[in-house]
Amino acid sequence: MKWVFLAALSVLILFLGVSFLIKPEVIETTPKTTESQPEKEINLILVGDIMLNRGVEYKVQNEGNGDFKFPFLNIADYFKKADIVFGNLEGPISDKGLKVGSIYSFRNDPQAIEGLTYAGFNVLSLANNHAFDYGRQALEDTLLRLKNADIDCTGAGFNESESYSPVIKEIDGTKIAFLAYTNLGPETWKASGDNSGIAWINDSDLKRIGEDIKSAGEKSDILIVSLHAGEEYQTEPNQFQVDFAKMAIESGADVVVGHHPHVIQADGKYRESWIFYSLGNFIFDQNFSSQTMRGEIAEVIIKNKTIEGVNAREININDSFQPEIIQ
Repeated sequence: MKWVFLAALSVLILFLGVSFLIKPEVIETTPKTTESQPEKEINLILVGDIMLNRGVEYKVQNEGNGDFKFPFLNIADYFKKADIVFGNLEGPISDKGLKVGSIYSFRNDPQAIEGLTYAGFNVLSLANNHAFDYGRQALEDTLLRLKNADIDCTGAGFNESESYSPVIKEIDGTKIAFLAYTNLGPETWKASGDNSGIAWINDSDLKRIGEDIKSAGEKSDILIVSLHAGEEYQTEPNQFQVDFAKMAIESGADVVVGHHPHVIQADGKYRESWIFYSLGNFIFDQNFSSQTMRGEIAEVIIKNKTIEGVNAREININDSFQPEIIQ
């Protein structure tokens, strides 16, 4: 029995010796590292005057089978890259009201909203000299119709506060604000108190408007300020346009965009902000000159809550009043 005990003891000693020599397996766990995702670019497209009545509507009915997507067919795909598409709407979208303007009065068919939606428009300025072409009833109807189509309006509203307050769109945590004004049309169109109207201004209002712009800038990361002003068919801005643009930028605007002259006016920079005095026409039936059948698109690229770049692209309006990018 002694040899059995000694044999067993030898085996135990051998086992323990080997176990001391073998190192336990160590599984190293390294924390997973995720590459920082590049900040998503936010793209804005800003265009000039949009009018979907008169000759444009004639083309829609006779060449586009009554479909108001027709004016936008050659540009809608290009606009798909944009998070926000902004323009100035000339005249109400309504079947209400009575014509109270001049012979150059516009009232866009309610179906025109389908075209605007198709092209991606989600912010429109109504602060212009055609907002009251068919009276207060048509303007208020326009506000309701656009709201129901998820298109925000700036520069007009059901009361003074609404008309002069910014529209703020938030995209991926970045707040982008829009304000719109005009000095055209009679002062009676001005929204006042609880009365609907537009954000009408004159020279004496600039200090107060500067305070509004500053306030809007404090509530947002990027501020776009629109002005409907200037002289029709003139390729240079007038003094009011220049004074307004400088005031707006000094008050906090990142981009000042203009319309009304129906032709392209100078682009420029002031204090590291951008000015487009007039983007010209976007959709219009003014085929009496080559200048009125051209326009400009301003593309604003935002990254990390700041403007990374601004590009200007020219468009041509063809004989069917459809805008096309000039390659």
